[in-house]
Amino acid sequence: MAEACLLVLDYTVHNVTRIRHLSRRNKPMKFYDCTPAPSPRRVRIFLAEKGIELETVQVDLMNAENLGAEYRKINPRGLVPTLQLDDGSCIDESMAICRYFEETHPEPPLFGTDAKSRAVIESVNRCMEMEGLQSVADAFRNTAPSFAKRGLQGVDEDVPAIPALAERGLGGIRRYFDRLETLLADHAFVAGDQFSVADITAMVTVDFAGWVKQRVPQGNANTQRWYAAVSARPSAKA
Repeated sequence: MAEACLLVLDYTVHNVTRIRHLSRRNKPMKFYDCTPAPSPRRVRIFLAEKGIELETVQVDLMNAENLGAEYRKINPRGLVPTLQLDDGSCIDESMAICRYFEETHPEPPLFGTDAKSRAVIESVNRCMEMEGLQSVADAFRNTAPSFAKRGLQGVDEDVPAIPALAERGLGGIRRYFDRLETLLADHAFVAGDQFSVADITAMVTVDFAGWVKQRVPQGNANTQRWYAAVSARPSAKA
């Protein structure tokens, strides 16, 4: 009888300990955001397309809140956005966060549905990032007064703006607009006939280009048609 009581007690203590352990770990998922910034906007649009709602915490990038000690505890790299999972671990980089939700919420698929479509979307999305988003970032970071000494994201030390990089960025934006026009000549969307994460990156890049007074040329009819369509999606307002 005493042995049975000890077994029950041991079982109870084990489970109470486990419950306490889980209560410490299982916290609501949080998305660390900065509403005006293009990178977290990509994630917000992606989440809106998936119908996912998250607790959101705003981080003031313009005043370098991301470089402060409190935010560094969440993300030592000082990057925004960051997704904090319910076990307390964190994921940064916009596309990594989107891929997490593609795995956990597969419908509607935004990274493709088979080997070929996934590869094509990955390729086009990288093109939109490297040729478009990076070009705008170079132009913006090297001309905006608030980033005069913040030429690299997440870096505490002074990194002065480089005017030549801004000029190179502006040239890259012009080439990016040409690339978009070509990609959209035969398809409704940038990576084919279905809306994908590549369209999210492309649309955000076009809007971000407005920060440095660059617009899609009026003569680029394919891009104008596509941009009107994707901007009209409810998720574009996220």
